[in-house]
Amino acid sequence: MAKATLTISSKNYSSWSLRGWLLAKFAGLDFKEVVIPPDDADARKEILLLSPSILVPCLTHDGIKVWDTLAIAEYLNEVKPKSGLLPADRAARAHCRAVAGEMHSGFANLRSALPMNLKRVFKGHKVWARARADIERIETIWRECLAQYGGPWLFGKQRTMADAMYAPVVTRFVTYDVKIDRKAAPYCTTILAMPELKEWTAAARLEPDEIDELDMEF
Repeated sequence: MAKATLTISSKNYSSWSLRGWLLAKFAGLDFKEVVIPPDDADARKEILLLSPSILVPCLTHDGIKVWDTLAIAEYLNEVKPKSGLLPADRAARAHCRAVAGEMHSGFANLRSALPMNLKRVFKGHKVWARARADIERIETIWRECLAQYGGPWLFGKQRTMADAMYAPVVTRFVTYDVKIDRKAAPYCTTILAMPELKEWTAAARLEPDEIDELDMEF
Protein backbone atom coordinates (compact mmCIF):
# COMPACT_ATOMS: atom_id res chain seq x y z
CA MET A 1 0.00 0.00 0.00
CA ALA A 2 1.29 3.46 -0.89
CA LYS A 3 2.71 5.33 2.08
CA ALA A 4 2.39 8.66 0.27
CA THR A 5 -0.53 10.69 -0.99
CA LEU A 6 -0.54 13.47 -3.55
CA THR A 7 -3.43 15.89 -3.41
CA ILE A 8 -4.21 17.41 -6.81
CA SER A 9 -7.05 19.27 -8.46
CA SER A 10 -8.33 19.15 -12.04
CA LYS A 11 -6.19 17.17 -14.47
CA ASN A 12 -7.60 19.21 -17.33
CA TYR A 13 -6.97 22.67 -15.93
CA SER A 14 -4.33 22.51 -13.18
CA SER A 15 -0.78 22.86 -14.45
CA TRP A 16 0.62 22.83 -10.91
CA SER A 17 -1.07 19.52 -10.18
CA LEU A 18 0.51 18.07 -13.30
CA ARG A 19 3.95 19.31 -12.24
CA GLY A 20 3.70 17.71 -8.81
CA TRP A 21 2.33 14.47 -10.25
CA LEU A 22 5.15 14.25 -12.80
CA LEU A 23 7.75 14.90 -10.11
CA ALA A 24 6.39 12.00 -8.06
CA LYS A 25 6.32 9.78 -11.15
CA PHE A 26 9.85 10.74 -12.19
CA ALA A 27 11.06 9.98 -8.66
CA GLY A 28 9.46 6.54 -8.74
CA LEU A 29 7.44 7.29 -5.61
CA ASP A 30 4.58 4.95 -4.78
CA PHE A 31 1.68 7.30 -4.04
CA LYS A 32 -2.09 7.51 -3.96
CA GLU A 33 -3.90 10.37 -5.66
CA VAL A 34 -6.37 12.48 -3.71
CA VAL A 35 -8.36 14.61 -6.14
CA ILE A 36 -10.07 17.86 -5.14
CA PRO A 37 -12.95 18.53 -7.57
CA PRO A 38 -12.55 21.69 -9.68
CA ASP A 39 -15.79 23.09 -8.27
CA ASP A 40 -14.09 23.30 -4.86
CA ALA A 41 -13.88 27.03 -4.11
CA ASP A 42 -10.19 27.10 -3.18
CA ALA A 43 -9.13 24.85 -6.06
CA ARG A 44 -11.08 27.03 -8.47
CA LYS A 45 -9.35 30.18 -7.21
CA GLU A 46 -5.93 28.61 -7.76
CA ILE A 47 -6.73 27.42 -11.27
CA LEU A 48 -8.09 30.85 -12.23
CA LEU A 49 -5.02 32.57 -10.72
CA LEU A 50 -7.19 34.30 -8.10
CA SER A 51 -5.48 32.79 -5.07
CA PRO A 52 -2.45 34.41 -3.40
CA SER A 53 -0.89 31.00 -2.78
CA ILE A 54 -0.75 27.65 -4.54
CA LEU A 55 -1.48 24.82 -2.11
CA VAL A 56 -2.07 22.09 -4.70
CA PRO A 57 -0.32 19.78 -5.32
CA CYS A 58 0.38 18.68 -1.77
CA LEU A 59 2.55 15.66 -1.02
CA THR A 60 2.18 13.77 2.25
CA HIS A 61 4.92 11.21 2.88
CA ASP A 62 5.95 9.53 6.13
CA GLY A 63 3.80 12.04 8.01
CA ILE A 64 5.53 14.99 6.32
CA LYS A 65 3.43 17.45 4.31
CA VAL A 66 4.98 19.44 1.44
CA TRP A 67 2.82 21.68 -0.73
CA ASP A 68 5.01 23.99 -2.82
CA THR A 69 6.03 22.43 -6.15
CA LEU A 70 9.71 23.31 -5.89
CA ALA A 71 9.72 22.13 -2.27
CA ILE A 72 8.17 18.85 -3.43
CA ALA A 73 10.94 18.49 -6.02
CA GLU A 74 13.67 19.12 -3.46
CA TYR A 75 12.04 16.77 -0.95
CA LEU A 76 11.72 13.98 -3.51
CA ASN A 77 15.34 14.50 -4.50
CA GLU A 78 16.28 13.89 -0.86
CA VAL A 79 14.18 10.75 -0.38
CA LYS A 80 14.88 9.40 -3.88
CA PRO A 81 18.43 10.65 -4.56
CA LYS A 82 19.04 8.13 -7.36
CA SER A 83 15.99 9.22 -9.33
CA GLY A 84 17.88 12.01 -11.10
CA LEU A 85 15.44 14.82 -10.34
CA LEU A 86 18.52 17.01 -10.07
CA PRO A 87 21.64 16.47 -12.21
CA ALA A 88 24.72 14.91 -10.62
CA ASP A 89 27.03 17.68 -11.83
CA ARG A 90 27.08 20.73 -9.53
CA ALA A 91 27.01 23.31 -12.33
CA ALA A 92 24.18 21.52 -14.14
CA ARG A 93 22.33 21.15 -10.84
CA ALA A 94 22.51 24.91 -10.26
CA HIS A 95 21.35 25.55 -13.82
CA CYS A 96 18.45 23.12 -13.39
CA ARG A 97 17.33 24.82 -10.20
CA ALA A 98 17.54 28.22 -11.89
CA VAL A 99 15.37 27.35 -14.89
CA ALA A 100 12.90 25.45 -12.70
CA GLY A 101 12.71 28.44 -10.38
CA GLU A 102 12.12 30.76 -13.31
CA MET A 103 9.13 28.66 -14.34
CA HIS A 104 7.89 28.55 -10.75
CA SER A 105 7.94 32.30 -10.16
CA GLY A 106 7.67 33.83 -13.63
CA PHE A 107 5.79 33.84 -16.90
CA ALA A 108 2.63 35.38 -15.43
CA ASN A 109 1.53 36.73 -18.81
CA LEU A 110 1.75 33.28 -20.36
CA ARG A 111 -0.32 31.78 -17.54
CA SER A 112 -3.03 34.43 -17.93
CA ALA A 113 -3.18 34.41 -21.73
CA LEU A 114 -2.87 30.66 -22.27
CA PRO A 115 -4.52 28.81 -19.36
CA MET A 116 -4.07 25.06 -19.32
CA ASN A 117 -6.89 23.16 -21.02
CA LEU A 118 -6.02 19.70 -22.32
CA LYS A 119 -9.40 19.07 -23.96
CA ARG A 120 -9.37 22.01 -26.34
CA VAL A 121 -7.35 23.14 -29.36
CA PHE A 122 -7.73 26.73 -30.53
CA LYS A 123 -6.40 26.76 -34.08
CA GLY A 124 -4.87 30.02 -35.21
CA HIS A 125 -5.12 31.52 -31.73
CA LYS A 126 -3.67 35.03 -31.57
CA VAL A 127 -1.16 35.38 -28.74
CA TRP A 128 -0.94 38.86 -27.24
CA ALA A 129 2.43 40.61 -27.14
CA ARG A 130 3.25 40.22 -23.45
CA ALA A 131 2.66 36.48 -23.57
CA ARG A 132 4.76 36.30 -26.73
CA ALA A 133 7.72 37.67 -24.75
CA ASP A 134 7.29 34.85 -22.23
CA ILE A 135 7.15 32.29 -25.05
CA GLU A 136 10.36 33.64 -26.54
CA ARG A 137 12.12 33.41 -23.18
CA ILE A 138 10.98 29.79 -22.77
CA GLU A 139 12.21 28.95 -26.26
CA THR A 140 15.59 30.43 -25.34
CA ILE A 141 15.79 28.29 -22.19
CA TRP A 142 14.96 25.17 -24.16
CA ARG A 143 17.42 25.92 -26.97
CA GLU A 144 20.25 26.65 -24.55
CA CYS A 145 19.63 23.54 -22.47
CA LEU A 146 19.31 21.25 -25.48
CA ALA A 147 22.50 22.68 -26.99
CA GLN A 148 24.48 22.49 -23.75
CA TYR A 149 23.38 19.08 -22.49
CA GLY A 150 22.56 17.31 -25.76
CA GLY A 151 18.89 16.47 -25.13
CA PRO A 152 16.45 14.90 -25.50
CA TRP A 153 15.55 16.26 -22.04
CA LEU A 154 16.56 19.70 -20.84
CA PHE A 155 19.52 18.32 -18.90
CA GLY A 156 20.55 15.45 -21.08
CA LYS A 157 19.50 11.83 -21.17
CA GLN A 158 17.58 11.77 -17.88
CA ARG A 159 14.43 13.61 -16.87
CA THR A 160 14.81 16.18 -14.13
CA MET A 161 12.64 18.53 -12.12
CA ALA A 162 13.00 21.06 -14.95
CA ASP A 163 11.15 18.76 -17.36
CA ALA A 164 8.29 18.37 -14.90
CA MET A 165 8.13 22.15 -14.56
CA TYR A 166 8.01 22.84 -18.30
CA ALA A 167 5.79 19.94 -19.43
CA PRO A 168 2.54 21.88 -18.86
CA VAL A 169 3.91 24.68 -21.04
CA VAL A 170 4.22 22.22 -23.91
CA THR A 171 0.55 21.30 -23.51
CA ARG A 172 -0.38 24.99 -23.57
CA PHE A 173 1.50 25.43 -26.85
CA VAL A 174 -0.53 22.57 -28.34
CA THR A 175 -3.84 23.91 -27.01
CA TYR A 176 -3.28 27.40 -28.40
CA ASP A 177 -1.53 26.38 -31.63
CA VAL A 178 1.69 28.19 -30.71
CA LYS A 179 4.41 27.79 -33.34
CA ILE A 180 7.77 27.00 -31.76
CA ASP A 181 11.29 27.74 -32.98
CA ARG A 182 12.64 24.71 -34.89
CA LYS A 183 15.57 24.27 -32.49
CA ALA A 184 13.21 24.15 -29.49
CA ALA A 185 10.41 22.15 -31.16
CA PRO A 186 12.03 18.69 -30.67
CA TYR A 187 11.66 19.17 -26.93
CA CYS A 188 7.89 19.48 -27.34
CA THR A 189 7.84 16.19 -29.25
CA THR A 190 9.83 14.52 -26.45
CA ILE A 191 7.46 15.76 -23.75
CA LEU A 192 4.30 14.84 -25.64
CA ALA A 193 5.58 11.29 -26.15
CA MET A 194 5.98 10.64 -22.41
CA PRO A 195 3.75 7.74 -21.26
CA GLU A 196 3.04 9.66 -18.05
CA LEU A 197 1.73 12.69 -19.93
CA LYS A 198 -0.41 10.47 -22.15
CA GLU A 199 -1.86 8.84 -19.02
CA TRP A 200 -2.61 12.23 -17.43
CA THR A 201 -4.15 13.62 -20.63
CA ALA A 202 -6.42 10.59 -21.08
CA ALA A 203 -7.74 11.09 -17.54
CA ALA A 204 -8.15 14.84 -18.12
CA ARG A 205 -10.36 14.23 -21.13
CA LEU A 206 -12.75 12.20 -19.01
CA GLU A 207 -13.36 15.08 -16.61
CA PRO A 208 -16.55 17.13 -16.93
CA ASP A 209 -16.18 20.72 -18.09
CA GLU A 210 -16.50 22.48 -14.75
CA ILE A 211 -14.87 25.86 -15.34
CA ASP A 212 -16.71 27.86 -17.98
CA GLU A 213 -14.15 30.68 -17.91
CA LEU A 214 -11.53 28.29 -19.34
CA ASP A 215 -13.81 26.71 -21.95
CA MET A 216 -14.92 29.86 -23.73
CA GLU A 217 -14.07 30.52 -27.34
CA PHE A 218 -11.09 32.85 -27.49
